[in-house]
Amino acid sequence: MPEVTVKADTLDAENRRFGQAALRQPVFLNSVPKSGSHLLRNIIRMFVPVEQQYARDFIQWPNLQQHRSAFDPARPMLSWGHLFFADASAIETAPARRILLYRDPYDWVIARARFFASEQFSGNMDFFKTGALTVDELLTMMIFGLPGKAPSLNDIYEMNAAAWLGARVHAVTYEDLLTHLGDLDSPAAATFFSALLGACGIDRPDDWQLRVRTGADPAQSGTARTNLTGVALDFPAALGPRHRALVDYQAPGLRALLGYS
Repeated sequence: MPEVTVKADTLDAENRRFGQAALRQPVFLNSVPKSGSHLLRNIIRMFVPVEQQYARDFIQWPNLQQHRSAFDPARPMLSWGHLFFADASAIETAPARRILLYRDPYDWVIARARFFASEQFSGNMDFFKTGALTVDELLTMMIFGLPGKAPSLNDIYEMNAAAWLGARVHAVTYEDLLTHLGDLDSPAAATFFSALLGACGIDRPDDWQLRVRTGADPAQSGTARTNLTGVALDFPAALGPRHRALVDYQAPGLRALLGYS
């Protein structure tokens, strides 16, 4: 698999500033890659004892069998990954409370391209960093994929998001997460995080806002946009009409299924 290079965070030490209640059931944070995976993970880590955090790896289909113990109900752990829906993944994660995180496919195209062009990503796509291709060409590759190198947008969203919606999950969008992070004092944020923590089997503590702010600190995420380095290309802030049309062509009905209009 491609390699992701990130700087170690200090959230284990931050975690110990707070009183922690033990998890009573395994929790699995599943996500579409480049949808705020580290952000959600780091927030939930502030509500779970360090000893119950399964930090060995991001769990994915190729390494699922190596990490089955993450879902052992006799030893509840918080784990995370990018696991697509299939018989084995549904069976192995069945004892866990499942959280599913995704973002608007239009924005995902840009986030994925920017990450591939950064120094934090290394794989078989170094041409992203050479300037040999235009931004428009790179965005198109993110939508349609590259044979033998990168799956298409539809392939990723079909098995990492859409299929899980037909299973037992608590779905969270990156956009909602950002909205409520931006106004933690609002009743809407309290409702959102109460529901999220409740889906994890965690009772919301009185200091929940401080914990959320601590986990959401961009400095603690090596893959946050602000911490990506070596990106020489000027990616757009929003996907243009042509590439939005290409997303709709390549994955018809996807955005409506995910709740985007």
